[in-house]
Amino acid sequence: MSTPNPAAKPTPERIMEAFNAYQRTAAMKTAIELDLFSLIGRGKNSIASLAAAARASERGLRILCDNLVTQGFLTKHDSTYALTPDSQAFLDRNSPTCVIDAAQGFFASDHVMRPFQSLTEAIRRGRNAADDDGMMDPEDPAWVDFAVSMATVQAPMAHNLAKILNVEDGRRMKVLDVAAGHGLFGVTIAANNPNAEIYSQDWAPVLEVAQKQADIAGVASQFHKIPGSAFDIDLGSGYDLALLTNFLQLLDPATIETFLKKLHAALAPNGRVATLGFIPNDDRISPPAPALMSLMFFASTPGGEAYTLADYTRMFRSAGFKHVELVPVPNAPQQLVIATK
Repeated sequence: MSTPNPAAKPTPERIMEAFNAYQRTAAMKTAIELDLFSLIGRGKNSIASLAAAARASERGLRILCDNLVTQGFLTKHDSTYALTPDSQAFLDRNSPTCVIDAAQGFFASDHVMRPFQSLTEAIRRGRNAADDDGMMDPEDPAWVDFAVSMATVQAPMAHNLAKILNVEDGRRMKVLDVAAGHGLFGVTIAANNPNAEIYSQDWAPVLEVAQKQADIAGVASQFHKIPGSAFDIDLGSGYDLALLTNFLQLLDPATIETFLKKLHAALAPNGRVATLGFIPNDDRISPPAPALMSLMFFASTPGGEAYTLADYTRMFRSAGFKHVELVPVPNAPQQLVIATK
């Protein structure tokens, strides 16, 4: 995101881009629904061949493809289209790093977008305007969709996290994976350390998704399920490591502090908590990626936002943790906060 130059002549361009942003989202959703990127990746490069394969009109596809060229997702030479490197890697279903399922299942889903239709009311209230708890509804079936759709996207992050946490030395470890979702963070630790026992907590239907990941990775014997609400159930004790991946940012500070005290009691002496999330600088407006996420958490949850390191440090220390540090994650918009008991 570019920073406006205060010395430049005023222009309405940025304002119009903001008001028209929904059109970009709609174009991308339509392209995915038509499987446009995968078709082009398979060589359907002309409008005629695309129209036949997608069962769509040539006129409509021409206008859509030209729009995607201007957005930077396709290239055009004469009357043929091709994928950009980003589109080839992440929008072609033939790619192992394709994120289409995550886009459809969560990021551009009605479940996530609906709260923004009542954002004005939410801003006035100081919390989301939904009658329910938004993304935090107990056993919301959307979390199963989220777990399934995010597995491919989060696999590289899970490997990064295992490496940063140095779990490959073969030492015995008892690991608690809170709100495990797809389960890959815990499963990847187990795959890298045969002496790691993973206790995965989430709603029972979501844990079935994590169980499948454990089965695929061949670590089912190291994988244990703890179904239910992390706030209400007995989490167990003696954990050397607890994983809080993309979880605390969904909660309000009071709830976080209460939960961290519970987690502190569940850890072994010198146990660690690894919190992965979008963490802006103290100014809360940089870097852009984590700073922008704060509004999404605000709109979608009763009290969440993108917390700063200072916020996390205060909350962890209030819960009794001795040491808190920020650990950058390579090539990722998220960062890691590690707190030691």
